[in-house]
Amino acid sequence: MIKQALTPNPTAGKTGQPHPSVQEIVLPDFCNLGVVVRVLLFVNVLVLMSVLARGNGFAQDFSEFMAISMLVELICLSSLVTLCGFRRLLERQSAARWMQRMVSGAVPAMICFLFLVTLLDIDWFAYSFPRLHPGYASLLCFVIGIFVQHYFELRTKAFSPALGEARLQALQARIRPHFLFNSLNAVLSLIRSEPRRAETALEDLADLFRVLMRDTRELSTLTDEISLCQQYLAIEKIRLGERLQVNWQVQHLNEKELSQTQIPALLLQPLLENAVHYGVEPVARPSLILIEIQKSLDKIEIKVTNDYHPSAQLAPGNHMALENIRQRLRLLYDIEAQLQAEPVDARFVVTLLFPQNQD
Repeated sequence: MIKQALTPNPTAGKTGQPHPSVQEIVLPDFCNLGVVVRVLLFVNVLVLMSVLARGNGFAQDFSEFMAISMLVELICLSSLVTLCGFRRLLERQSAARWMQRMVSGAVPAMICFLFLVTLLDIDWFAYSFPRLHPGYASLLCFVIGIFVQHYFELRTKAFSPALGEARLQALQARIRPHFLFNSLNAVLSLIRSEPRRAETALEDLADLFRVLMRDTRELSTLTDEISLCQQYLAIEKIRLGERLQVNWQVQHLNEKELSQTQIPALLLQPLLENAVHYGVEPVARPSLILIEIQKSLDKIEIKVTNDYHPSAQLAPGNHMALENIRQRLRLLYDIEAQLQAEPVDARFVVTLLFPQNQD
């Protein structure tokens, strides 16, 4: 019997409901820690190379770099904070791509100009930077901002999950018929004895395949993802019977937060499919799949634990699932998201950690 620690909204269980398409945003997510680190590293390396190119000696060049870097960090951090706010605004209101690109350069240029005009009125600053021209420095900041935006736009395309999705779709083309035939056979066995349960299973199966056909770049909610997974497990329960034991544990998240927290579509279901394939199918005895979902500070942690059978002879299965999820997390959250998969004692544990984004 499937144990559940929450009762989802029945209307939310129909995960086939259409979701709005993701807005086309070419402005990098300057709120993301990975983006911030890359921008600061790039700008500081650029400044260091420019100073070293003077050839005045390492000691003097390094001293100049330290003095310049304080000003550079002030301009960079102020620009990143402003662009972060603009990015959050874009998530609610769309803007043309050319405008987003121009903002990426205009914001650093304006902030640079305002800081320099203000600071050059201070004697010690004017003495430290006697040849600093606000107009030229602002133009340089504009060019760097445009370059940074273009780099991250190209990087997004390079790390686009198109290749991973193509591999996943090819994999699903082999998995879906197998899963479909097993599910239909299980439903056929129920038609005469339990027609109501067979009808529910067919509805769950239709919903599941409808979601599988969706664009995996779209965002869903935790409520919808949980409901989808419960439908999937209900189908597998017909086939596996009491061998499949499931325990949901949701902590530090209420119903409102579950319905508002955004999550990449089909992020959790492939993990449960792996858990069923590797943890339940190889043995005849009951096996527990534990799904723990909790909020930790400003992040969501999802942990899937199943029995581990390293000596079991299994078909290849969905080995790409973890790599595909890892690619999607890297694209959406950069270094702020983590995926770990490792055997712990006689159990196999997969842990997902990603920022909590609410619609």
